[in-house]
Amino acid sequence: MKTLIFIALSAALVMCCGCGSQTKTVNITLVAKALDSEWWQRVKAGAEAAAKAHPGVRLAVLAPDREVNIDQQVSILEDQITKRVAALIVAPAGAVEVVPVLDRAHAAGIPVVIFDTDVNWPSKVSFVGSDNRRAGQIAGEYIVKTLGGKGQVAVIRGILGVLTHEDRLAGFRDAIGNTGGIHCVAVLPGNSERALGMSVMEDLLTRYPDLLAVFATNDQMALGAVEAIAARNLQGKIAVVGIDATREAVRAVKAGRLAGDVAMYPETLGRDAVEAAVKAARGEPVEKRIHTGQALVTRENADSFLR
Repeated sequence: MKTLIFIALSAALVMCCGCGSQTKTVNITLVAKALDSEWWQRVKAGAEAAAKAHPGVRLAVLAPDREVNIDQQVSILEDQITKRVAALIVAPAGAVEVVPVLDRAHAAGIPVVIFDTDVNWPSKVSFVGSDNRRAGQIAGEYIVKTLGGKGQVAVIRGILGVLTHEDRLAGFRDAIGNTGGIHCVAVLPGNSERALGMSVMEDLLTRYPDLLAVFATNDQMALGAVEAIAARNLQGKIAVVGIDATREAVRAVKAGRLAGDVAMYPETLGRDAVEAAVKAARGEPVEKRIHTGQALVTRENADSFLR
């Protein structure tokens, strides 16, 4: 009888220990601006790879259908707050609309990591992203070099008011501002969309026949611009520089269709954002700013970025 009692107690102890050692599920949601481009799919891949490295972390990646659908992003965030996720990772599509929802997340005790596009919101745990102003400067400096410091240029920019594109444009203006010979004749919105970028480029070609270069504040618009240039048989006559360095854009640089690009490392962005959110969900300290880097892509180094 004593032996049976000992065995029963031992079994119960093992079961209790086993229950105590089970990893608690940590639900984290990443809300991107969209998932309709290679850039955002690569961010998603980096985020998912990071989550898999943490037992017990369950990651959901959600986004509006398009970057301009800010109300849809707000609805997604409201739903995740209702579900009481352990942490949120957010790339704000519009600061004015999104910040009030982030306030509700903070009030609910949900830590929020901002990534890709920073917002002036004091309650964020961390901002994870590149230096967008520096990226714009790199693009501008390369265009100045390519044109020899003289010529008409234009900008096709992302959604008005989104800090990522405001910073990239400001950096570009920093780079060309002191040249004297570079004149920016137009800054037009392409809303980060390829078709609209192509349409805007067609308009620029009609209005400014002496245009020598275009800076697009993301690759979707840059690739649309390249298509418009090709349709008019103007390849090689107008230099286009984009930002993001998607694989398609880097292949276009290698082929000479894009003059250059600025890499922003989307997999690193997704990975570092998830790592910060996991720490925040577990109550661990997180750096207030995590820089993911940027670099110029040219025909000479395109192969290294494709690898």
